[in-house]
Amino acid sequence: MSKEKLTAEERELLFVDYSGQVEAIGKSQAVIAFNMDGTIISANDKFLSAMGYRLEEIQGKHHSMFIAPEDRDSPDYKAFWVSLNNGEYNAAEFRRIGKNGRDVWIQATYNPILDLNGKPFKVVKYATDITQRIRDHKRIQEQSRTIREISTPAIKLWDRIIVLPVVGVVDSARAHQMMNTILTKIKETSARIIIMDIQGVAAVDTAVANHLIKITKATKLMGCRCIISGISPAVAETIVQLGIDLGDIATNTTLEDALSDSFEALNYKVTQHMR
Repeated sequence: MSKEKLTAEERELLFVDYSGQVEAIGKSQAVIAFNMDGTIISANDKFLSAMGYRLEEIQGKHHSMFIAPEDRDSPDYKAFWVSLNNGEYNAAEFRRIGKNGRDVWIQATYNPILDLNGKPFKVVKYATDITQRIRDHKRIQEQSRTIREISTPAIKLWDRIIVLPVVGVVDSARAHQMMNTILTKIKETSARIIIMDIQGVAAVDTAVANHLIKITKATKLMGCRCIISGISPAVAETIVQLGIDLGDIATNTTLEDALSDSFEALNYKVTQHMR
């Protein structure tokens, strides 16, 4: 009898423990439950607050109300529910649609709950609202892109001649921005010559040289000749030591020399006016 009573107490304590854990999760995370066909059973206050709804506005409706309209009939969304019906757990970052069409980003887990026969009978989702984090990340990306654009100005120096002063580090992202800037400017101005002045580049190694070579090849495809100026003795020595082959790329020590060569290539004559 004593043993049976102890077992009952243990079961009660275990139930209280599980209930406490579920309550704690409900206080810290957004929770929503679905039937296996996707209809909404219930949701806690944190979920409702994140999505901007009241419970009566969503209860009995389908999960697809939180999905972007263009994705509701997609193969991926159908496969998502097939996997849940197969009892498969799903965890990821998801874009969802809140009230009035606003984007809500969540870090969530979809957990199929199994009956005594091992068959899923409902899905419980635990989620954390990460919308602000995603917004901050996008804002940082936009700011970085703006900074790269500002630090990579293509200037029309003369008719059909543009110059790109390059300052700082040239990594893959910067090189990509440089190429976009140059090609756009060539199209806008019908430039025939682009001068890349690398006097302000922090260091020239194989990677930087390869970036510059790719840019010059791209400009050539648009019918534009590329000249690299600002080749200091130290940079020239580094290029030789590394065995970097610049091919037929024209180079000059100074921007002035590069401009002079550009005038000559375009048959421009500069006349000095005496006062």
